[in-house]
Amino acid sequence: MSTVAPLGSAPRPRAPDHFPRWFLAGAGALMLFSLAAVALVRLTGNGPDQKLAPGKIERPLRFEDRANGDVAVVDARSGELVSLLRGEQGFVRGAVRALARERRARDIGPEAPFQLIARQDGGLTLYDPATGKRVDLESFGPANAGAFATLLGEGQR
Repeated sequence: MSTVAPLGSAPRPRAPDHFPRWFLAGAGALMLFSLAAVALVRLTGNGPDQKLAPGKIERPLRFEDRANGDVAVVDARSGELVSLLRGEQGFVRGAVRALARERRARDIGPEAPFQLIARQDGGLTLYDPATGKRVDLESFGPANAGAFATLLGEGQR
């Protein structure tokens, strides 16, 4: 007793494949979570466009290249030499280089000073008023932010 269909008979239609319901439920949950997360950020104001805390200390600084490869950090108000960066000084040079690159791309010279801003919430920002760009230094860790905090001067931190 075989169940082989006789020759010439029509093949039986196959049942359609079913998409797993668990996958559809998971995709729906992910979309709902994404919408809820975006709504939460928008309602609380904690998004990338949030307002910065007001500054409590601000110091205008110029970074001047020297012939021997050092970088002089000069207070733009008083002309006082704040620091002399010798060797790599990786993070400080890198942060300043990033902002200076933006100036060069816009054909803006080095005349305008950068602003080093200590904020009331403990944040530290290097801001370029010539381009409107900023680097929030505390996001790179306390050691890297501390390298800039020393440039605020004694009694100003």
